[in-house]
Amino acid sequence: MTLDDYNAFCASLGPTTHVVQWGGAHVWKIGGKVFAIAGWSDGELTGVTFKCSDLAFDILREQPGLRPAPYLASRGMKWIQRRTQESMDDAALKDYLRASYGMILQKLPKRVQAELAAAPRGGRGAGEGKPAQ
Repeated sequence: MTLDDYNAFCASLGPTTHVVQWGGAHVWKIGGKVFAIAGWSDGELTGVTFKCSDLAFDILREQPGLRPAPYLASRGMKWIQRRTQESMDDAALKDYLRASYGMILQKLPKRVQAELAAAPRGGRGAGEGKPAQ
């Protein structure tokens, strides 16, 4: 997955915002809450991080090329980082990104969920940052 592919996919999920923060990480949010983080250096992927279920976390953290996400998992959060493309194909990664989006969306207040449901895809919605293009 290229940076453009990652950004296009995350933008396609719904009313999201995209910001570049934390030393150049491409961070995607729904309702102001992070659902995906990816880093690239000199055109090379350094990792894609996503929220997952407890069961998926327990399984994925043992797989080569995947690890509990630095910082997030150390605080008890169930986030996994895919470090190599060989460890998980792009189709599976997209499934996990879609699931991460859904988990974050479901945790938002009902009022925010309603605002997001009425917002156009790729719109600002209730989030902050740059609306997806």
